[in-house]
Amino acid sequence: MPDERIPGKLIGAIVAVGSLAFIGILTETVMTVLFPQLMREFNVDTATVQWITTIYLLVVAATMPLSSYLNRRFKHRTLFLAAVALAVLGSLIMIVGHAFPVILIARVIQGMGSGVATPLMINIILEQSPKSKVGRLMGVGSLVITVAPAIGPTVGGAVSSILPWRAIFVIVIPIILLVSLPVGLKCVEQHRPTEEARLNSLQFVSIVLALCGLVMFLNQAGVAVSAAVSGGSATVSAVFAVVSLIVGLGALLFFGWSSKRSFSPLIRLGWLRDPMVLLHLIAYMLLPIVGIGFGYVITNVAQLSLGTSAFLSGALVLPGALIGAFFAPVGGMLYDRFGPVRPILGAFFAAICGPILLLVFSMRLTPVMLAGFYFIFGLGYSLGFSNIMTNALRNIAPQFMPDGNAVFNTCLQFGGAAGTALFSTILSVAQAGAGEEGGATFRHATAVGGSWTFATMIGIVAIAICCLIAAFRIGAKRNSRL
Repeated sequence: MPDERIPGKLIGAIVAVGSLAFIGILTETVMTVLFPQLMREFNVDTATVQWITTIYLLVVAATMPLSSYLNRRFKHRTLFLAAVALAVLGSLIMIVGHAFPVILIARVIQGMGSGVATPLMINIILEQSPKSKVGRLMGVGSLVITVAPAIGPTVGGAVSSILPWRAIFVIVIPIILLVSLPVGLKCVEQHRPTEEARLNSLQFVSIVLALCGLVMFLNQAGVAVSAAVSGGSATVSAVFAVVSLIVGLGALLFFGWSSKRSFSPLIRLGWLRDPMVLLHLIAYMLLPIVGIGFGYVITNVAQLSLGTSAFLSGALVLPGALIGAFFAPVGGMLYDRFGPVRPILGAFFAAICGPILLLVFSMRLTPVMLAGFYFIFGLGYSLGFSNIMTNALRNIAPQFMPDGNAVFNTCLQFGGAAGTALFSTILSVAQAGAGEEGGATFRHATAVGGSWTFATMIGIVAIAICCLIAAFRIGAKRNSRL
């Protein structure tokens, strides 16, 4: 049927907008593999250097709640140009910045660009794709984004071995200006009218405080535990962690309360009363803790425990992430053909085998084993992950899809930020008091921290699977009543 064909301009728009998110995630994973080098250059510890990744993910998560308002208020092309400008500006600051706080400012700006681009791409897919092709196009969108973690560590290791690490940002600017920008200007179209939506600034501030407070709690709680284990003073960090938790939870509760009573809420949340959709959302937030955090864990365990080079540690992530990225559209096609249950659950039952094997062999890992077991996880994760949001958004009213898109993408980025903070904390606690980097004691401590991390990953994925099983049971009961 003619209306079921996928327009060429739609594919171009997905590639153009998604490539901006691709650049952001690429630079995030590039920086992850360079953590040991950056720790030496800026004279910071593991818990501090991880903020290069965490602050990026946190800013993306804080920008996501605006996407519903931005989608209603501004044209797609305007948002696309804003994302391009932020990505270029952030990269320029990364090139000239030579102090750690300046690097963090650049990551904030880049995070804002990705926070605009990612939900824009998904809104374009949901609004403009034929209904029978939604699954595969969401898979294509996932491919655009997930290829970045596949090649990021390898690019970081390769570039840093022959060039200064800032050369990475010199390379990405021409890609944005010569590829993403012209394709987007030609292909990004507006298929629905904008609205006179109003920004509820109080609600926006509250959700930003909530996200920042909760991530700061994870970070400072880890710093406190690490200090206590190494015999240092943990009082200041512990107090800061408690205050952050109170602020984060209080702001989140206020946001929910205010949204219910507001005439023009930042995000409409009524659709979350559906327990099936809510369970999908919980799983969608939990899984990126493992999926995004895995890149940090693999590259740092490889370098700090096994003694590999930055290039080799980055290359270890490549097989699993790359094959997984290219299987994302396959997962979407399986969803379109078989429905949600078998493609999603089968994928994550396969994915959980990866961290289980890593835990079993954690104290005698080799680089080949790290790459192979991550390959198992990456394949299963990519086959099932994008289908979770696709299935959830299909079960809410069309007018609430921008709100659902905003919430799901916010939770995805928050999960990634929380995962990086959580796993860096676990490794820091294990390394506390283990001597200098490179020593036998330090390497053993890092291996122990890796085993703790893999056990945590298994628990997180298992909880997500249970949430999805419960959601599908609710859906089956509803269908049986029809």
